[in-house]
Formats: sequence, structure tokens, C-alpha cells
Amino acid sequence: MANIKSSKKDMRRIASRTERNKAVRSKIKTLAKSAAKDAKNAPAYVSALDKAAKSGIVHQNKVARVKSKLAKAAAKK
Repeated sequence: MANIKSSKKDMRRIASRTERNKAVRSKIKTLAKSAAKDAKNAPAYVSALDKAAKSGIVHQNKVARVKSKLAKAAAKK
């Protein structure tokens, strides 16, 4: 455990961010499964991905790759 006051504050900040990031990643995985089952849920999935990329939780290139994959699947149907 850190002894410096600012380091202790950093530890608390990191913990809260980690919890938030885990929640967002979990939500994205859930939305991915629902979008795979039903195409109606795809816009919510894309929106969640964009928000996660904007805040740096998911890399922008991954989001672009997933969105491209969704678009190809939608065009195929």
C-alpha cells in the first residue's frame, strides 16, 4: 500500500475507474450477444461501442473492425 497521500488517492481513483471499465466491457459483451441473435439490437451495440471508444475503454480500431463486420453481415442478409 502506498504511503504518500497523492498515491493513496491515485489508488482509489484507479479502483473506481477499473470498476466502471469492467461494467462497460460487460455491457458491450451482453449487447454483442443480443445483436448476434437479433439485428434490431445492433444500433444499441454500435452506440455502446462508440461511447466506449470515445472514453478509451475500447480501442478505436477494434470498434471500426466490429462495425465493419456488422455491416457486412447486415448486407449479406
